[in-house]
Order: sequence, then C-alpha cells, then structure tokens
Amino acid sequence: MAENTQQGHPLAPANGYPRSDEEAASIQAKELKRKKRIKWAVYIAAFAVFQTIIILVFALTFMRIRNPKVRFGTIDIQSFQTTATTGASPASFDVRFIAQVTVKNTNFGHYKFDNSTMKFFYDGVEVGQAIIPKARARARSTKKLNVTVELKSNGLPNTAMLGTELSSNVLTLNSQAKVTGKVELMKVMKRKKSAEMECTLVFNVQNKTVQELKCK
Repeated sequence: MAENTQQGHPLAPANGYPRSDEEAASIQAKELKRKKRIKWAVYIAAFAVFQTIIILVFALTFMRIRNPKVRFGTIDIQSFQTTATTGASPASFDVRFIAQVTVKNTNFGHYKFDNSTMKFFYDGVEVGQAIIPKARARARSTKKLNVTVELKSNGLPNTAMLGTELSSNVLTLNSQAKVTGKVELMKVMKRKKSAEMECTLVFNVQNKTVQELKCK
C-alpha cells in the first residue's frame, strides 16, 4: 500500500516555472543587445556628421585660395625737382623716391611670385617704371619690398596741363602693377594667383611730400 501511495504523486513538469525564467532572461538579454546596437549606431552617425562638418570647415577655411593684395606702404622721397611753365621753358618734373610695396597673403600656404613691372603715368602717358623683385610671402603674412622709382616728364607730348597743375603746387600721378605667382598648400596643391594694384599719388610740390595716396 505504501508503494501505491508514492506512485500517486507525479513529478512536476519539465516545462514549469524554471523554463519561464530562462525565457525571460533570454528576452532581456536580446533587448539589451538591441539597445546597445542602437546606441552604437547613434554614436557612429554623430561621429560621421561631426567629421563631415570638420571637413567642410577645413575646405572652406584652409583650402580656399584667395588672391593676394599688393599695395603701397611708405614712400620716402629722395629728390623732387619741378619746373612750372616760364616763358619758353616747358613744365617738367624729375622725381625719385623709394616706395615700400607690400604683398599681403591671406592664404594658409605661401605665395611665391615672379618679377613684375610697376608703371607710372601722368595724364595717361607713361613717365616711368620700376621692378618689383620676385619673392615669397609666407602663409598669412605680408611681404614688404623696397622699390626705387625714378619718374621724368621728358616723354610728355603736351606740358600745358602739367604747367597749370604745378603752378597749383600739386603733381598727380597714377600707377599700375600686377604681381603673378602661385599659392602652395601643404606642398601638394599649387594654384596660380595674381594681385593687381591701381593707385593715385598726389604730391605737394611746395612741401615735396605725398599729400594723398589712394589704391584699389
């Protein structure tokens, strides 16, 4: 009888509560993995966007190549001789000065330029030239060059206007220059760039000084 009583109580099924706990743990682990994948995907996307922004900023700021600028700096007059119209003598001028020419390079690579000619005019007629020597302007810097200039009115076909102007103690000259060279970035990229200058110089004849200097 004792044996029959023991056989009347069957064992708990193998798929009971322990099986449910294992399934819950497995689902939770899968959910954690899914969240981790999403998190990593967000990190990667954010990093890609950040890298794209950095590349764009670099391209627009560092890789953008601009034209340098050439301008007059100081002008140191060495000699200044003028003659207004007196009787049969035509009006004339003979001027010599040392001009500081500046080449401003705003690029992130150096600018190497060749020899160039700076021309001076009175009333549209050329009265002299000067050579701007070849040089190199470092990245984001200004190269300063001293140029000796000698100007004479010998080639003027008509000096009537010059005589009138000199009588007013004024001498107005115009100058033009074009500097051509190459901008080099990281010793890899080279781009041809030029800088142009057009200036008006007004001299005070009585004081023998530069009264006004305008460039563009």
